Amino acid sequence: MIDKILSAIFLPALMMIFFVRITYSRLVSFLLVVALIIVSAYNGYLHKWWLIIIEAASLTLGLFIVNQMKEKRRKKDIS
Repeated sequence: MIDKILSAIFLPALMMIFFVRITYSRLVSFLLVVALIIVSAYNGYLHKWWLIIIEAASLTLGLFIVNQMKEKRRKKDIS
């Protein structure tokens, strides 16, 4: 069970960052990660609601990190 908790904490944020670096689109990467979470919940890998909530929080954190990276890059390009 601890492995599911750790993967729910870290993997959605890491996938969000990874997919943004590949697709160059926050929306596409967000939709890909949400689709992966939905499929894993549908297939029964997520047994509890609180695991889905942890994954959603991790996805939100990943989106925040991506936004910070974009802002930092934009400031670097301006100066």
